[in-house]
Amino acid sequence: MNAMKVDLGIWDKLTRLVLFLLFIAGLLLVGVWYLPLIRTNERMRKQIVLLDAQTQKAEENRKQLLSSIQTLGSDQKAMERLIRERLGYAKTGETVIRFEVPSTPRAGTTPTNPSTKPVPQRP
Repeated sequence: MNAMKVDLGIWDKLTRLVLFLLFIAGLLLVGVWYLPLIRTNERMRKQIVLLDAQTQKAEENRKQLLSSIQTLGSDQKAMERLIRERLGYAKTGETVIRFEVPSTPRAGTTPTNPSTKPVPQRP
């Protein structure tokens, strides 16, 4: 038998349009459903990159400290220099002189700069 095609007119077109719109709505629903998960994933990936950078810096610091420990354990002169610099120790008969640069000028004092001349004040 031959299949009969019945022309439904506008109803066939509307049915296809509704099915297409339902498909698009389903895709949007899935997208909205997973959007928070996608954002959380992106945030965690950024945090992983940051933590990896911190881990690399810590590893470099660890290597430097291990090198310093090995140097100080085997080299007496390095140990003596470190003690003198950090703790201010001196051998018997030596005098320790420390030079410190003030970080800010004290109140009531004017900075001395040989290139500037004092401004005369009028009476």
